[in-house]
Amino acid sequence: MLADRYRLGELIGRGGMGKVWRAHDEVLHRTVAVKELTAGLYVAEADRVVLHARTQKEARAAARINHPGVVTVHDVIEYDDRPWIVMEYVDGPSLADEVKESGPLSPAEAARVGLHVLGALRAAHTAGVLHRDVKPGNVLLARDGRVLLTDFGIAAIEGDTEITRTGEIVGSIDYLAPERVYGEAPGPASDLWSLGATLYTAVEERSPFRRTSPISTLQAVVNDELPRLDRAGPLEPVITALLRKDPADRPDPVEAERMLLDAMEGRRPKEAQAYVPTQLLAEGMLQEATTHRQAIPDPVAEPAPPRTAGPRRRRLRTLVLVMVLAVLAGGVVGFGAMKYKNRHGSSTAGEVRTPGPTPRGGKPKSHQGLPDGWKRVQDPEGFSLAVPDGWERQTDGTGEIDYTPDDGNHFIRISVDNSPDYETPYLHQLALEPQLDRLPDYKRLTLHVNNFRDQDASLWEFTWTETKDHPGLRRAIDQMYNVDHGRAEYAIYMGGPAADWNRQRFDTVLRYWQPPS
Repeated sequence: MLADRYRLGELIGRGGMGKVWRAHDEVLHRTVAVKELTAGLYVAEADRVVLHARTQKEARAAARINHPGVVTVHDVIEYDDRPWIVMEYVDGPSLADEVKESGPLSPAEAARVGLHVLGALRAAHTAGVLHRDVKPGNVLLARDGRVLLTDFGIAAIEGDTEITRTGEIVGSIDYLAPERVYGEAPGPASDLWSLGATLYTAVEERSPFRRTSPISTLQAVVNDELPRLDRAGPLEPVITALLRKDPADRPDPVEAERMLLDAMEGRRPKEAQAYVPTQLLAEGMLQEATTHRQAIPDPVAEPAPPRTAGPRRRRLRTLVLVMVLAVLAGGVVGFGAMKYKNRHGSSTAGEVRTPGPTPRGGKPKSHQGLPDGWKRVQDPEGFSLAVPDGWERQTDGTGEIDYTPDDGNHFIRISVDNSPDYETPYLHQLALEPQLDRLPDYKRLTLHVNNFRDQDASLWEFTWTETKDHPGLRRAIDQMYNVDHGRAEYAIYMGGPAADWNRQRFDTVLRYWQPPS
């Protein structure tokens, strides 16, 4: 008997953090579920404090949300020197147990489940709560047809202080969004990724990115393409859209709801197709597509002409070390010394790519009207991009192309390499970093693999102190990505004073960037 009120009965659930019991409320004469935190019994005192704080946080998070799809928390009590959560009892299995015991859900039923979970998430996000652990085990299927989301134990609550330790990854790793693997702050789109992975499991009976070890699983979340869906039917493009690597490329909750409604009613959602990346095609397939174009529903780019034989030309990048060392001698870095540009050949390897998500107007984001105060420029080198009004093209004789309003104090720089030396952008940036490490006060903010336009990519952000042309603390960010399996490499870079750093400006540049056709 807990707190002279809750009489424990049958054990109905068990996990790494604790147990869940069916219990009877002796005061209100109703069945409840009681969550017992057992993990705290076997850890050091400091860890026990964190676990107990998470339990309290779970109760607060669920209490903030008023929605029939969220399991209600009735009470939190202290017993045996640890907290216990008294919750609404749901008569029915979790989605994980249902799939394990009865097999995969039909696409229509999975879409119905997804709609209920999405409704619960929308209510949570409106209340300032991110769930952060959406997975089949936390989706409950009541025998009366209800679908409920439970276990807000690691939720992020707006206004609350984080109780996780620096560098700690919390949540079930094979349902973890890529941006959370990178250590970036999660947002509502992170919960939508986890919903997509949950729906994949519901129809395919397996987690899409689970591998043989935690490390290989995390690598798969970040790098691997989504495994083929064989049983999803009309739900396939919805799952694919929710599992886009870049959170900006995922549908918002309203769009996702419309897609799930279509799938539940047996229609393949047309809206979802805008989020499905077009696969890169081998040259042989492209040739076949040219011959049988009537069989291809969407136009694709023509293959690039074959490269001429002979030794690779040595480009500006081969002089990186010498140039950077020379710049360092003056105590200032010009990122042009690290970059490269083939000014005599602006055409790139053939790329078949999908624009960003298509909004309700049916127009790709890249072709929509620009934000107020921005303009689109078509560069002579073949690419186009959006820049703020007043930013003009400037070159310095090194082959770099900048757009700047103030002679380089703030600038956006574009580099195109038609014959990359490195297998991946990540390896390229890692090779460059030791040179910048000699800069005054150099500090890496992040350097990690990411996915840009569904291509291999890497993002590098750092600060340093400049002493000459624009003295003071400086900040820079570089999005580098490959196309066509490494046949070309693009770098989109922005630098400026750290005091007025504007990350939103860089995100806008990325959103409207168009490489050479």
